Amino acid sequence: MADTKTVSSQHTQTNPRGIPVAPFIDDVSDYVSSRAEVESTLRSFQEMISKYQFMELNTQRRGAGLREKIPDIKKTLEMVRFLKLRRENTSSELTTHFELNDTLYARASIYPADTEEVYLWLGANVMLAYPIDEAETMLQEKLSAAESSLANCEEDLEFLREQITTLEVATARVYNWDVVQRRKEKAEGKGGDEDEGNAAKGLAQA
Repeated sequence: MADTKTVSSQHTQTNPRGIPVAPFIDDVSDYVSSRAEVESTLRSFQEMISKYQFMELNTQRRGAGLREKIPDIKKTLEMVRFLKLRRENTSSELTTHFELNDTLYARASIYPADTEEVYLWLGANVMLAYPIDEAETMLQEKLSAAESSLANCEEDLEFLREQITTLEVATARVYNWDVVQRRKEKAEGKGGDEDEGNAAKGLAQA
């Protein structure tokens, strides 16, 4: 059987978000001691690959959502800072257009000097009023958090692809080891073409 200490150590290693490191097989004989373990080992690798691919898909979706969200936060933050600057430096009227829906805008006149609060959408059809300084702070925090999350998503995607590649290499090494063992047994009169066909079928199913 495999060196259980080595395998356990590999499985407990994770990246900063808790995604486990895939087992790296340098010497197959240290991981698989007999042909009887080959099929279950290949099946285990395929299950791990499927889990990594599932995490990869979810991470891609989360990253796409953040890429849509960040420009909106930046736009809102810039507007709050603009109002704050106009409020501090001028008392003149400001004419602008605000969005009613995706294709409809309304014209409005704003007096920045009299603007004490801004209204921000928080999601789930919830809007709250915030003092301008508090709104700026909150938006900056949300922007920093979103950018950090996006960086983590990109790092996780690279990590997940590396683990998938590691497992694909491990699968190929175990299969090749099994082929060599089958040929040795066949040469010694212990195996036949039937075993080779069954092993190939097992890899195809994995």
